[in-house]
Amino acid sequence: MAKPALGRGLGALLGGSPVAKPGGPATVIAATPEIGRETETREPVQRVRLDRIHPCPFQPRKDFPAETLQELANSIREQGIVQPLIVRERNGHLELIAGERRWRAAQLLGLAEVPIILRQADDREVLELALIENLQRENLNPIEEAQGYAQLTEHFALTQEQVATKVGKSRAVVANALRLLKLAPAIQAHIRGGGLSVGHAKVILGLEAEALQKDAVEKILKEGLNVRQTERMVARIQTAEPSSAAKPAPLGPAARDAHVTHLEDQLRERLGTKIHFRYAQGKGSLEIIFFSDAELERLLHILGINPD
Repeated sequence: MAKPALGRGLGALLGGSPVAKPGGPATVIAATPEIGRETETREPVQRVRLDRIHPCPFQPRKDFPAETLQELANSIREQGIVQPLIVRERNGHLELIAGERRWRAAQLLGLAEVPIILRQADDREVLELALIENLQRENLNPIEEAQGYAQLTEHFALTQEQVATKVGKSRAVVANALRLLKLAPAIQAHIRGGGLSVGHAKVILGLEAEALQKDAVEKILKEGLNVRQTERMVARIQTAEPSSAAKPAPLGPAARDAHVTHLEDQLRERLGTKIHFRYAQGKGSLEIIFFSDAELERLLHILGINPD
C-alpha cells in the first residue's frame, strides 16, 4: 500500500537517471512517467566541482558505515555515478537534497566533478524528499526514521497524519516510530546499532523509570533475550516494584504491563490511529483518537458500525 506513494515521491525527487563516469559526460535518461501523465519530463544534468557541494542539515541519515561507503566508491570507480546528486542553491553554495552517500564516496575517490540536478526546494520539502528517498531504499535505522518524523512534526508543525501522508506510511507507523524517541539516548544507540530491535524497544517502553529501562536493556543484551522473553521479564519487574504492593495501581501508563502495551500496539496498528488503552485490576478505558469526520467514518467502518 505504501510503495506507490513512495514511488511517486521518489520519482519527483530523482527525475532522470543519468549515467556519468568519473571525468566523462552525463547522459540523461528520461524519468519513468507517473501514472496518468502523458508526457515525460527531462531535467538538465550539470557537472560541478565536488567542493562546491555541502551536506544538508536536514538529512535524516546520520550513520554512513565505512565499509559500505568503500563498496560504493569501488562501484563508482568501475561504473561511474549512475544517478546524479540532487542539490539546491543555498547561501552561495550547493546543498545536497539527495545523494549524500554518492557525495561521500566521490570524496573517497578524490573526484574533481560530479553530475548534479539543480532543484528549487524549501527546508520542509528537502526533509520530505530526503525521508522518501531513504525510506524507499531502506537506508534509515529506526531512530533516524523517528528523528526525521520528529523534525517534520516539531520544526514544520505537521500532524502525524500529515507526515504519514507525505512519506507514504500509515499514521500508526509514524506514531510508533516517534515513541522510540522517549527512550534514553544510550538505549537509542543500541537500536541504531541493531543490538535492540524495535520489538524490544516497544516492550521496554512499558517501564517508566529510565533506570529500570537501562537495567532491562543490560539484561537483554547480556542474556540474548528475544521479545517474548523480554515481555515476561518486564512483567516481573513491574510486579516487583515496591509501589505496586503499597497501593492499588492507577489507571494510567505506570500500571500497564508488557502484555497491555503489546495489546495497545496491536490496536494502534489495526485502527491506524492514536490509541489510549488503560487497564488495571479488570477495569479501565479505551480511547480512540480521530482528527476528521472522514477518519471517524473510516474507524466506524473498521468496527463494523454503519453511521447512517
